[in-house]
Amino acid sequence: MSGLLKIWFLLILMNHAEITDSQNSEGLPPLLRKAVEEVITGKYLNALLDILHFQSSNVWTTDTLAKVMAYFHAREVMFTFSSLQMSIQSYLKNLLYQPRQLLSEFQQLDQQQFQTAMKYLFSSRRDRLEMGNIILDLDKIREKVFQSPGVNRTLFLITLEECFLALSAMECVDILSQVLRVPAMQYLQPGITGSLPKDLQEDAFRNLSTVFKDLYDKTSANTQKALYGWMKQILQKSCNASEFNESTSWVSAENLWILGRYMVHLPLEEILKISLSEIRLFISYDNATKQLDTVYDIAPDLAQAFLERINSSGFDMRNTSTVYRLGLLVCFYDDMEQMDATVARALLHQMIKCNQLRGFQAEVQKLKAQLLNIAMQNQTLNDTLGSLSDAVVGLTSSQLESLSPEAVHNAISTLNQVSGWAKSQVMILASKYLSYEKVLSYYNISQMGALVTGISTQSFYSMNPKELSQVIRGTTSQYSSDLSPAQHQGILRKIAASRDFSSSITDIQGAFFKEIPLSYLWNETGYNSSMMKEKELRRSQALYLYKLLSRKNSPADLLSTGQLVKGVTCHLIESMGADFFLNHFKFFEKNLHLLSPYQVNCLAWKFWKVSNASMPPFLLFVLPVEYLEYVSGSLCVPFIASLGKTEMDIVNPSLHKKSAVLQKVQECLNGSIADEYDVDLLGNLICHLPPASIRGRMSLKAMAIALHQFKLCRQLSHEQKIEIKYKLLELYGSPKTWTAETTLDVGPFIALLSKGELNVLAIKFPNIILQIAKTIGPISSAEELLSTVFEFVSNTTASNRSSITSPDCLGTRAPSSDEIIKLAEANAFWSVQELKCMDAETFDKNVELLGTVSDFNSSQLTVLKEKAKQVWGSLSDWKSYHIVSLGRIALALTENEIEELDLHSIDTISMLSQHTEWTFTQARSILQGFLEDSGHTISTLKSFDLVGLGAILCALNSTEIMSIRSAEFSAAVARIGLLFCSTPVLKQFKKMAELVFGIATSWNNSILQEIGTIAGGLNEDELKAFDKNLMPYFQPVAIKNIPAEIFQALFPEQIANLGPENAAMVTESQRERLSMSQLQSLQLALDGARTSTQETHSNTSTTQVAQTPAPSGAPHLNSFSIWLCAVFVLPLPF
Repeated sequence: MSGLLKIWFLLILMNHAEITDSQNSEGLPPLLRKAVEEVITGKYLNALLDILHFQSSNVWTTDTLAKVMAYFHAREVMFTFSSLQMSIQSYLKNLLYQPRQLLSEFQQLDQQQFQTAMKYLFSSRRDRLEMGNIILDLDKIREKVFQSPGVNRTLFLITLEECFLALSAMECVDILSQVLRVPAMQYLQPGITGSLPKDLQEDAFRNLSTVFKDLYDKTSANTQKALYGWMKQILQKSCNASEFNESTSWVSAENLWILGRYMVHLPLEEILKISLSEIRLFISYDNATKQLDTVYDIAPDLAQAFLERINSSGFDMRNTSTVYRLGLLVCFYDDMEQMDATVARALLHQMIKCNQLRGFQAEVQKLKAQLLNIAMQNQTLNDTLGSLSDAVVGLTSSQLESLSPEAVHNAISTLNQVSGWAKSQVMILASKYLSYEKVLSYYNISQMGALVTGISTQSFYSMNPKELSQVIRGTTSQYSSDLSPAQHQGILRKIAASRDFSSSITDIQGAFFKEIPLSYLWNETGYNSSMMKEKELRRSQALYLYKLLSRKNSPADLLSTGQLVKGVTCHLIESMGADFFLNHFKFFEKNLHLLSPYQVNCLAWKFWKVSNASMPPFLLFVLPVEYLEYVSGSLCVPFIASLGKTEMDIVNPSLHKKSAVLQKVQECLNGSIADEYDVDLLGNLICHLPPASIRGRMSLKAMAIALHQFKLCRQLSHEQKIEIKYKLLELYGSPKTWTAETTLDVGPFIALLSKGELNVLAIKFPNIILQIAKTIGPISSAEELLSTVFEFVSNTTASNRSSITSPDCLGTRAPSSDEIIKLAEANAFWSVQELKCMDAETFDKNVELLGTVSDFNSSQLTVLKEKAKQVWGSLSDWKSYHIVSLGRIALALTENEIEELDLHSIDTISMLSQHTEWTFTQARSILQGFLEDSGHTISTLKSFDLVGLGAILCALNSTEIMSIRSAEFSAAVARIGLLFCSTPVLKQFKKMAELVFGIATSWNNSILQEIGTIAGGLNEDELKAFDKNLMPYFQPVAIKNIPAEIFQALFPEQIANLGPENAAMVTESQRERLSMSQLQSLQLALDGARTSTQETHSNTSTTQVAQTPAPSGAPHLNSFSIWLCAVFVLPLPF
């Protein structure tokens, strides 16, 4: 790039230098003569590389410049500054936005030019290039180049193609390492390994292998297999061919170390041939354990083969030091005969890593259970608790309940490191630990680790406020996201009631701060912008705090905090000066994910007003559809690239707008997605491609690259998935021919296959199918896959089931623990009779998992509830942890059964309220049960009780709602505003909100954000009275909760100001009642049209076109070209 600066410099000199016939080009160095010829013929890349190479060993002089100018004169070539400026600008844009052309240009470079290009692109130096007053920051230019995925792909391909011929192998490996580490890009594909060098020197091969090992998790299974094949080929070459044959292996200890995680691709027969001395040497390496700790995807048969060779090599597999060297291989340990308790405990200690395995968790838990029994031989659970590692997660609630408080206290240093606890287990252990400690203090809590989530809300509330303040800013804060909303509120409620709240609020960080009620913030002072940098804010908090802090802090300081951008209103954006806005837009762009679609729309209009020439292309998306007309020609590629780096749903949720944008994208791509470069360019846009585009416009070459991106999409439609399936079948052929690697790469899309196709895969690759099925959601999204998994698992484990002694269950298969763990969501396929025949131990061990199955029907839930009564006894004897462990099974409890339960704990209620399927009568029973068992009345409920009750509050009657104390209501209102209650209930909550915030017509934007769905309780007059500029600040969930007959009372101008997100939430029933003018206003809001407070579209566009003439009236500069000018048009010394 620096060479272009030289060219620019020369050209400007041409405009000032007087060239006479006496000047001649004799003595012009050959390289410069070549560069000048290249400038004349338009080969600017070649020219700049030659100039860079020349200047690396020569000094520019006035005489040199004169000779260059004379050469131009002799060739009778006359340039004007403007014409060459346009040529070079166009050329550079083509290189950065047309990576295929860049690849072609690179392929035409001679060896010296290529070497120079690589040197300047990949130099690790952070220096600047200076020539007189001309300064060029090479690092910044490189950064711009590497921001383009397509350019990076070109650099990767050209490096493979040319580098190893032009530079040293070590230099090329370093370059590949830099290119391949670009985040989120997948340049390594199976076919690319054919271009990798086959004759690398040892050091270069080791370094490149290390790069591939670091990228293992980012590459597809087929690519992993291909890279293994490439590594194997080179490693075999390095061995003497006579040293290995059918009975001996090329796999040495050193080769295993070089392979790293790729060792999992060794064939079974190859592992069994590895020399015992080499295995012994490998396990003796200090780094062997570290390597074996990373083989997350190793198959059981391969792991056991390695264990067998290690055992045969002379290592004592019962020796503790050997066990510690095995890494994840311990997860497949199978020599249990005559094992003593010490070895069992050592194995359990190592097996804490096994939850990182991809699959096989049922087998791991079975092994842990066996080791647990051995570890506890001749000892009680109380004696061994601290030495059982995470096998304690497999203990039933009755086993945990049998523990003494002292045993839990003594084992806390082990228990606090364990992950994977069920909520009921955490509740039991926390209760045991705290009953021993007597007094709940910061120190005690700091020892509990993840068990802190089992502390009851009431216990937190009973703590000393100063101790609580330490809790929320200490090490325990890392578990704050795992605490329930009720627990958060209990902690904050206690601190707020103390004198320490003002000092504590500074230290409340992260998600904890987000739970602070707006009313608490009102009562405090002393805020500053620096306090906000580590906090997570709700929008209501941000709106209030931004306004408050703006009195003492500059907008730049406020924007730099990050989260406070949520509180920037459209009015504030409009009032920003043009220079300030352009200089600080980076803060908005960096925090785009925090902004509402309405805010993004305001930013777009502001940018259009002050500098449409430098407007980031993605902002055109949020303006009305007609503005997309400006996207054509040279603006196409930057527009797609800009959109591809954003989330369309965040920027604008309108389906109509998305459709128009996607149409424009297809026009820009000439109606096809031809290859990997198009996929790179599309980025996140690929998730929004219409089904027809996937089917008819995406090539197989592009599909091979797009598959990875499709798997990252969060909300593909059924129609999109169907087209992806057909494309995959076209790409990979019939599933009958698929390899294990292809099945893994297709991943969740196997759910789209037919039952017959799935059966074939289940027989060939059962473990892979189980692994994929674990990641699939409810049955509705993958019924064929889950039913296939169910049939396969239940059929293959039938012989392992325990015999059923009950007469009712003769001839009925009953679920086993192994099956339940493997099946996950597929457990929904058990019949009612099969669930009924489950034995008590199996139910007790797996009730939490069964309680998470989302597709159990009412009959299945009922039989599981009856099983719980059979196993745990009378309902009145159930503890809180029993009720919590039921999960969705609790939905089968009748009103009478709910009355029998002990519901005194708000934490029990908090867990029950997470389910949204309760009937009104069930919810009333839960409410009454809590009030009676806790001794509360509605008027004595605290804010954390209200938060814990959650959806159960929707069962309150009007009298009960008005009995809630306003101070407690104000503290809980943000959580209550998330509930979807009936309109009569929302109306009562609205009345309560008026007691706290004043009459509804006086509410400001932060209050509207705080109350959420409660705004659905407003009446016609109240709704009509709101200023139109407040309409965007209703929460989207509130809009859909406004009854249609109330919503229709809005004035057209109010509807027009809803903002894109709120407008998208208008329901069909609400639309049906709107007049023509109201519907037109709704469409304006959906389109992101300019509001009445801004200039009209026609006026602005006319003005801007006049100011920036270009073909068809479109702006001719984009952000790239502005940057280009900023880089190259620098101060010159005349």
